[in-house]
Amino acid sequence: MAAKPKQLLENLSHPGPHEVRRGDLALVGLPGVVFTPREGLNLPAVVFGHGWMQPPGRYQDLLRHLASWGIVAAAPATHGGPLPSHRLYAADLHNTAEIITRVRLGQDGISLDPGKLGVAGHSVGGGAAVLAAAEQQDPRFRAVATVTPAQTTPAADGAARRVTCSGMHLAADEDLVAPSGANARLIADAWAGPVQLRSLRKSSHLGVTEGWHWSQPFLHGKPHRATQLTVRALFTAFFLTHLADSKRYTGLLDTDLKQAALELQRDGTTTAVAA
Repeated sequence: MAAKPKQLLENLSHPGPHEVRRGDLALVGLPGVVFTPREGLNLPAVVFGHGWMQPPGRYQDLLRHLASWGIVAAAPATHGGPLPSHRLYAADLHNTAEIITRVRLGQDGISLDPGKLGVAGHSVGGGAAVLAAAEQQDPRFRAVATVTPAQTTPAADGAARRVTCSGMHLAADEDLVAPSGANARLIADAWAGPVQLRSLRKSSHLGVTEGWHWSQPFLHGKPHRATQLTVRALFTAFFLTHLADSKRYTGLLDTDLKQAALELQRDGTTTAVAA
């Protein structure tokens, strides 16, 4: 008997079966971190973009969680200042994907499948993830997930019109940086491929972040445990479905959840436009 969505959400909010190892991307030329399962061949991988003024360390439990479910997770630590270049940040997400697919990870024969790459991000990192996915070049991302994505220059919602892979965008119902999840809504409405938009209950712009950082007093919101658990579960279900071709979690992704209300779901009827 297939597990019910509520049970799937509960299961995926806990760490998966894999032992996790942490690595330093700086050893191969780009500052950042990478989390991998201890072993595995032809694994899926996700590149994650941090939010405005936020270091990758504020997402390490999320990255570790993905790795525990068999998904390599890497996050560059670039463009962390107050005036980041969104275009160059998107390029760094591409560069990170290339690095982790070309460099041996770990000591036990970890290998990635370059055809199973996804990109994700929070805030500005979410907007940059959309820009990265809009670039029609290898490696081509197969799935995109964002949390409280921010607008970028060039505009993330404009770039979304060129993204034909699956997308999941999570807004926060108490986000005052992008009130009522306006940016996530604009991006989802413009998305050319299959897409869904959800609203995270009782969550703020910083709800997904972990721990404390000196920038927190200058931004709205704070870490929120329920948001962290929900995002971990939904990201895991989304990427296992679209990168690892698992059918086990589609029931969760298609369900309206109390913690993450499903506000939009579309199978990809928007016409893609040329770059």
